[in-house]
Amino acid sequence: MAEPKARLLIVDDNRVNRLLLSRSVELLGYEAAVAENGRAAMEMLGKGSYDLMLLDIEMPVMDGFEVLEAISRAPSLQDMPVIVTSSVEGVENVVRCIDLGAEDYLPKPVNPVLLRARLGSSLEKKRLRDEQKTMLRRFATSEVVQDMQESGFKLGGRRVHASILFCDIRGFTTISERQSPEDTIELLNIYYTLMFEAIDQHGGIVTLMIGDGLMVLFGAPQPLDNPAASAVAAAQDMQAIITQFNLEQNAFQKPELRLGIGIATGEVVAGFAGTQQRATYTCIGDKVNLASRLEGHTKKASQPILVDAATRAAVGDNLSCKPLGDVKFDGISGPVAVFAVMQE
Repeated sequence: MAEPKARLLIVDDNRVNRLLLSRSVELLGYEAAVAENGRAAMEMLGKGSYDLMLLDIEMPVMDGFEVLEAISRAPSLQDMPVIVTSSVEGVENVVRCIDLGAEDYLPKPVNPVLLRARLGSSLEKKRLRDEQKTMLRRFATSEVVQDMQESGFKLGGRRVHASILFCDIRGFTTISERQSPEDTIELLNIYYTLMFEAIDQHGGIVTLMIGDGLMVLFGAPQPLDNPAASAVAAAQDMQAIITQFNLEQNAFQKPELRLGIGIATGEVVAGFAGTQQRATYTCIGDKVNLASRLEGHTKKASQPILVDAATRAAVGDNLSCKPLGDVKFDGISGPVAVFAVMQE
């Protein structure tokens, strides 16, 4: 299957220039769209996606410098290469364009050999950047990717008020022993897909996957109005999705899944941990340990979702809970008030 043609946006107030550049880029195998000034170009960028822009400087309504400034303020456009094509002379103008984010500068009249080389080079750089972003999103959530794009990558963390959710499949070892490794991998992939759907819907990010276990953070790197409410809503959706999934499992005489979920809320330190070569976005703190202990306690309590008092209080009276009393957990100083979330 042939790769789709790169889409180029040509911005020039001179009709002849637009026609000539359009013809040139189409002969090189690209698709061409045109705009007669900067404002029209920005409107087109808001409605569709383009792989590269050829931009004139001197234009009415909105000139090329203003377009470059607008693109620099729009995160969704910052990876689109811009090649300035202008008759404006002076090194200072070239420098200003590059400082504003232009990939390259071609003087008019545009040399076709240079145009071909610069387009090929710029589009190849964009392709590599797109591949890097795709790989990054495959191993990190969109929220973490956004945080890296806005703040840059650096090891270390910051204190945030958040909720931590731990989830585990009950009796997963027994299930995996009774079926082939291929069936187990397939089951895990379905399980991850279903769980991620519920987690994403409520603003959570998965910071750890170990076998059938998940650790999820609500409230960082992007803040949430009520992390506890989001975490509990996600947990309820996770349980509801698994209940529906089990109906299908029964129909095919396959093993059902049972979840144990623990949620704790409070102050944690969230950020990148590891080395400059290999790092992960995670969080640490007493609440992380507590959430893990609550998840483990679901087996003894025979309840699918357990939360601490801080989570119960943050969600409010709309949450139907059953108090299970104070529980002493290993590694936790003092007894912890535990609440079971009742399924609707």
